[in-house]
Amino acid sequence: MIANLPEEAYAIVEGRHADPFRYLGPHQENDRTVVRAFLPEASMVDAVDEHGGTAVLERVHDAGLFVGLLPNGSSRYQLRARFGETTVDLDDPYRFPPILTDFDLYLLGEGTHQRLYDKLGAHPMTMDGVDGIGFVVLAPNAQRVSVVGDFNFWNPRRHPMRVRGSGYWELFIPRALAGDHYKFDIIGQNGQQLPLKSDPLAFAAELRPSTASIVLDPSRMSHPRPAPANINALDAPMSIYEVHLGSWRRKDDNQWLSYRELAEVLPAYVRDLGFTHVEFLPVNEHPFDGSWGYQPTGLFAPTSRFGSPEDFVALIDACHRENIGVLLDWVPGHFPDDPHGLANFDGTALYEHANPLQGRHMDWGTLIYNYGRTEVVNLLVSNALFWLERYAIDGLRVDAVASMLYLDYSRPAGGWIPNKFGGRENLEAIDFLRRFNTEVYAKFPNATTAAEESTAWPQVSRPVEYDGLGFGYKWNMGWMHDTLDYISQDPIYRKYHHGEILFGLQYAFSENFILPLSHDEVVHGKRSLIGRMPGDAWQRFANLRAYYAFMFAHPGKKLMFMGCEFAQEREWNHDRSLDWHLLEQPSHQGIQTLIRDLNGLYRRLPALHQLDCDGYGFEWIITDDADRNVFAWIRKGNDARARCLVVANFSPNVYHDYRVRVPFPGRWREVLNSDSSHYGGSNVGNTGEVHTLDQLIPELSLSLPPLGVIFLTPED
Repeated sequence: MIANLPEEAYAIVEGRHADPFRYLGPHQENDRTVVRAFLPEASMVDAVDEHGGTAVLERVHDAGLFVGLLPNGSSRYQLRARFGETTVDLDDPYRFPPILTDFDLYLLGEGTHQRLYDKLGAHPMTMDGVDGIGFVVLAPNAQRVSVVGDFNFWNPRRHPMRVRGSGYWELFIPRALAGDHYKFDIIGQNGQQLPLKSDPLAFAAELRPSTASIVLDPSRMSHPRPAPANINALDAPMSIYEVHLGSWRRKDDNQWLSYRELAEVLPAYVRDLGFTHVEFLPVNEHPFDGSWGYQPTGLFAPTSRFGSPEDFVALIDACHRENIGVLLDWVPGHFPDDPHGLANFDGTALYEHANPLQGRHMDWGTLIYNYGRTEVVNLLVSNALFWLERYAIDGLRVDAVASMLYLDYSRPAGGWIPNKFGGRENLEAIDFLRRFNTEVYAKFPNATTAAEESTAWPQVSRPVEYDGLGFGYKWNMGWMHDTLDYISQDPIYRKYHHGEILFGLQYAFSENFILPLSHDEVVHGKRSLIGRMPGDAWQRFANLRAYYAFMFAHPGKKLMFMGCEFAQEREWNHDRSLDWHLLEQPSHQGIQTLIRDLNGLYRRLPALHQLDCDGYGFEWIITDDADRNVFAWIRKGNDARARCLVVANFSPNVYHDYRVRVPFPGRWREVLNSDSSHYGGSNVGNTGEVHTLDQLIPELSLSLPPLGVIFLTPED
């Protein structure tokens, strides 16, 4: 070992140099090219230039630091290193130019890099004729960042990175390969050694409990075929089947189905039942099964639980092949504090707020993104665009929007920090959501976004230019709570809850609503939907049939969680399959048949979907018959004859000669009856068609089935 080495040499050897390119690699000194290489465990190293000239590099530190002069003054060379009895030719990572361009750094600094995922993370590339992987990661407050992985024995001293711009660390590692596992080794601003960090922009990850990122070559991936145009339009039928991929169906040994196995059965099932869309609970990589994906650590990686990213492409493609749109639950509201994830990423609160009054969710024990930080907003917006571009996803449902909008969300008095005006609104989150929606619709005009927003925040689904948040749709949580409360009552008490059915129509067109019967309604002691129904066995199923028919007749797009379509009796359990054996029972099979027919009717009749989000498409006919628990209304389409009369009887009594006025005289055909024996009902109805009693004031005399809903349309 040579004495009196410069401080930089010791910084390299000790693995704490913040700019290794300043010392390692080729350097011009006194008109000569000096090469310095750090190769731990190497006993000898030569530099071989592009002409075959060889120079011995002197070992100047026992840890593996070598220095020498290049022959012929060339800066293109390889290193020939001896490890024990093996000699290996290596390309020196420290002789290659930067990865990020000055324009990249400008956009990154400005926070307007829409394709962040093309620059940050790990990307196969060719530099100066050499194949390898370029790694880039944001860590502005780190003292040193190294890449560790399969390609360097997970030794952080082998591949320290250089920092550029406002904290973007980068390094091209020659001969690293797609499929290699890797992480980032970071020394924080105070010199603290942090836990190894997964790549925030990794496209693939190990199966839990392992947490390494995996290099993926996107150029080798296929691209799903597109979904039908206008599948998300306001005037189109939209009936969503919400799915947790890990528990929809399982193998006999309770193992998950893979993405490809799901592709063989799920799209066909959804198509057969007539749903227009599937919505997957978050597929982003996440460490804990019990979070259902709502605590993601890998925003850009489909979870490895069910296969590879290419396998996930196959599932999306299979859905689109069946003309089914695909929506993803997306979680920009919070993230877990697992040590390998985003928390305290560079030794500071880089992605989260440092103050727990702003940065930690009380309900979930998770961390809140700092929406006031340019890099954070750029990451999240780019991630939304990534799923739409890379995987041809048709829309994103944004989870827990209310928790983002309010600084005092689920916090006690004094347990939150007001905004600059002293209010409770999270101004930075509002700006982020508006930017997210603006950029999604600008780049993907056929896509849609939906907000799970549980408060009365105004104009959630109105355009940003009109001071809205810009979402395409909003979940109607009020409708769900009110109507489930109503239908859960014993019919004898429903007259006291009559307004819970009426109230939703007072605001039904203030937003573009989706009516959600989601996973949240069948867990945590709430019971299944069939489990909430009152009465004996027959009444319970009749109640549920009536409720589903009411939902499909009500203005708004539809969403139903898996298992609800055949009246699963128990609460949903993410650790096991749905109870498919229930379909052997006629009552459960009847519910499934009803859902198939309701979806078919909803899609077939313009009156039931064309004006879902327009007040012109709805007219109350009967609202005041609380004593008999009866409601009636007309749904309308754009065409003057596109009309559907809906009469709901939420009592167990049969009503004959029940008079209901209609807009047109003549014949009206009963096109669906939830009490049909086809579905397990008592078959009380109107024998196919009825005629108006008076031509001047058209009125129908109807037989109303017990706990039943009927749909009638005018005949030409």
